[in-house]
Amino acid sequence: IFNYNNAVEGMLRILWGLFKKIVIADNCAWYVNLEWADYARQNGSTLVLTAFLFAIQIYCDFSGYSDIAIGTARLFGFTLRENFKTPYFSRSVAEFWKRWHISLNTWFVDYVYIPLGGSREGKVRTILNTFSIFLLSGLWHGANWTYVTWGLYHALLFVPLIILNKTKKYQDTSTYRQLPQILLTFLLVVAGWIIFRAPSLQDAWMFVYNMTIHINHGAPFFIDSVFMRRLSISLFILFSVEWMGRKSTCPLAFTE
Repeated sequence: IFNYNNAVEGMLRILWGLFKKIVIADNCAWYVNLEWADYARQNGSTLVLTAFLFAIQIYCDFSGYSDIAIGTARLFGFTLRENFKTPYFSRSVAEFWKRWHISLNTWFVDYVYIPLGGSREGKVRTILNTFSIFLLSGLWHGANWTYVTWGLYHALLFVPLIILNKTKKYQDTSTYRQLPQILLTFLLVVAGWIIFRAPSLQDAWMFVYNMTIHINHGAPFFIDSVFMRRLSISLFILFSVEWMGRKSTCPLAFTE
């Protein structure tokens, strides 16, 4: 049965997903692929920008198609669960993984982490179980050492949080006062995305090496000022919308 409110909500969500996928992710991918193909000759600031744009690319790609699916389902009267809840506004890596690719992570928790004992058998067992699910998560993305290392990298970031009992610290919504924590978490995640994106572990290491050694060798390389200006406006819209809608399960809730 056609429902006007469901149709409006569904179409808005589909448009938002298309905006993230086509306008942002695809344009970021064009720049990222270009710079990764010749990263050895780029200065450090260009590589920093490349790493940042890949983090945006992979988020807008994954969450974009999730939004399209959620919106399409809404047109037919179905309410699907959220799959991404403003993960880049997380204040710790533990919070990030509760907001990133929720459907996949929930599966790993329910069918791997909990059957192994979860966090019920002491911190050492909890750490081992955490390494297990991140190792499997890396392998799930592909049979490449970069994916395995990426998973183990995030598992290592979890260790101090488990030891200090801070894996469930944040139950509220992030605020402006917590921007330093948000920024630190984002930088840690971006570092992991470099490993994820690299063709090999050697490429990942050389990318990071060139990025840090050549950081003072000039401004980032902007291929086309018009292109970068349009992309910057798109990113401003993305972060503004998600920040305003971060207190709701739906990022477009503020439009209601």
